[in-house]
Amino acid sequence: MRSETSNRRIAGLVVLSYVLAACTTNPFTGEQQVSKTATGAVIGAAGGAAIGALAGRGRAKAVLIGAGVGALAGAAVGAYMDAQEAKLRERLRGTGVSVTRAGDTLILNMPGNVTFGTDRAEIRPGFYEILNSVALVLKEYDKTIIEVMGHTDSTGSAAYNQSLSERRAASVGSYLVAQRIDTRRVLSEGFGESHPITSNDTADGRQQNRRVELRLIPLTAS
Repeated sequence: MRSETSNRRIAGLVVLSYVLAACTTNPFTGEQQVSKTATGAVIGAAGGAAIGALAGRGRAKAVLIGAGVGALAGAAVGAYMDAQEAKLRERLRGTGVSVTRAGDTLILNMPGNVTFGTDRAEIRPGFYEILNSVALVLKEYDKTIIEVMGHTDSTGSAAYNQSLSERRAASVGSYLVAQRIDTRRVLSEGFGESHPITSNDTADGRQQNRRVELRLIPLTAS
């Protein structure tokens, strides 16, 4: 039987491949987004593989709802994420961090030139201001689960890169919590070198793969 971690990695790879294939550039904002038609394909493709990925998220939802944080439902979900997306795009414009929409999920892609140096898990000084901007929005929109996903390039061994990606995710997650984001909302995980978004054959490609992604999931009862 696969472990929960393995299932989550498989689910992330499946969903990511469909998201990247479905991305288009909004001519007005210059940001990437996923077409509505493709959203159904993304959700359907995740299918059974997403079961493991949903486990940690489901526990976080249960804890928050049990603590009295109201869940979103119906049309309120889309409107809530629309408003949050607009705020994030406004605050992150020109920072190098992209905002991608997949259904009711928001994905913030923070590349290596913004986040971490090579073989480092310490947050770059210039990254703090960006994280502060994100934290301000996340505090305002407190009905959102935050999945922090660390990634590396392929330099070094797979085992070392897995550990490094976990430390990178933990660094970002811990900083968000330090900015008074409810720790129950924050889930951190590393994926090592297993989810590249481009080739590792060039310095620029390795920098893009050396990244952190924040997936923002609305708090719903289901």
